[in-house]
Amino acid sequence: VTGVQTCALPIFEGNPIQSFIDLVLEVKPEQVTLVPDAPDAITSDSGWDCKKHSEFLSEVITTFKKEGIRTSIFLDANPEMVDAAAKTGTDRIELYTEPYASAYPSNPTKAIEDFIVTAKRAEQLGLGVNAGHDLSLENITFFAKSIPNLLEVSIGHALICEAKIGRAHV
Repeated sequence: VTGVQTCALPIFEGNPIQSFIDLVLEVKPEQVTLVPDAPDAITSDSGWDCKKHSEFLSEVITTFKKEGIRTSIFLDANPEMVDAAAKTGTDRIELYTEPYASAYPSNPTKAIEDFIVTAKRAEQLGLGVNAGHDLSLENITFFAKSIPNLLEVSIGHALICEAKIGRAHV
């Protein structure tokens, strides 16, 4: 995918419980993405409700930004949540793309609609856009070409799975 950034420093993603916050402050990665996973969750299944958790997210983001760490909030494709995310002081959003990936095989154009609207709203508010969750070699090109201001995608899990079953040429 062209135009997507790579970085030399680590990028962290996780639920901002105290042990995670402490680890991020110790390592000082280039970026941290805040994900609303339950402590026992294996993987993400939704984005933040930035209205409901605004104060908490603002506090965590302020802590990280004081240390020079770029911040991102994991969000569902919903422009209202982008507005609320912007109020927290985050630098970027990361779009939760499982709904896109699930709908892509039957109707790629319909699957991408909410993501385009959400990314455009983020761009209007000066936020960078990342994306991740269930993106694969099959669906990422259409996604990357369709989403304005896309800076980063996370597809590591899909590539590993595809490589293990012999579908990926990595």
